[in-house]
Amino acid sequence: MTVRIAPSVLSADFRKLGQEIAMCDAGGADWIHVDVMDGRFVPSLSFGVKVIEAARRSSTKVIDVHLMVVEPENYFDDYVKAGADVLTIHAEAAPHLDRQIARIQSLGCKAGVALNPATPLSVIEEVAHMVDLVLIMSVNPGYGGQKFIEYSIDKIARTRLLLDQADSDAVLEVDGGISRDTIHRCWEAGADTFVAGNAIFGAANPQAEIEVLRGLCVEQV
Repeated sequence: MTVRIAPSVLSADFRKLGQEIAMCDAGGADWIHVDVMDGRFVPSLSFGVKVIEAARRSSTKVIDVHLMVVEPENYFDDYVKAGADVLTIHAEAAPHLDRQIARIQSLGCKAGVALNPATPLSVIEEVAHMVDLVLIMSVNPGYGGQKFIEYSIDKIARTRLLLDQADSDAVLEVDGGISRDTIHRCWEAGADTFVAGNAIFGAANPQAEIEVLRGLCVEQV
C-alpha cells in the first residue's frame, strides 16, 4: 500500500512559509496539506487563495486543500485556479455531497470528503464509489496540536472496509495528532495518507521526521 506523508503548513513558520514548504518538498513529503478555516465552521481563521498560490509556487507535490468552511462550493473555482490538486469538503457543511463532489471533479480536481470525529461513517455510504479521498478527522478540527482521539482507529478500519466494498481506490487520509506514537496504528487500520503538523515542523530536523514517520508504516515484528 502506498504511504503518503502530508505536512500541514498550519504548523509552519509563517514568516518563511515558502521556504518551509520547499523544505518539505525537498525532504520527501508526498503532499502539502493546506487547511482553510473560515471562523464559522471552525472557530479559527486561516489561509486564503494567496497561500494556495504560494504553496503551488514552492512545491511540485500534490497540494491537498482541506476546506473547513461553510458553503464550500463558493471556494471551488478560486482554489482550483490557485493550484489545488485535491479539494476536501466536510460532510457536515455539505448537504449535497453528490453535487459538490461532481462539481469539484468537473474542474479537473480530486474531490475528498472529511468527517469530524462524531460524524457517523454512514453519511458517505452513498457516495463512497465516487469520492477520490476520505479524510478521517482524529481530532476536532480548528486547532493544531490536539491529542489524538483513540476511537478514530476503529473508524479508520471501518472506512477502509466501506471503500473496499464500494470497489473504490480512494485515498484514506487521517488528520489530527499524527505522530510517531499514532501513525503505525492508523496505517495498520487501513489509512494510507497522513497529515502531520507539529510532529514535522516541531521536530529538530523536519526533513528527517518525514522519513521517520514513513518508516513506521510497516509491519512490526
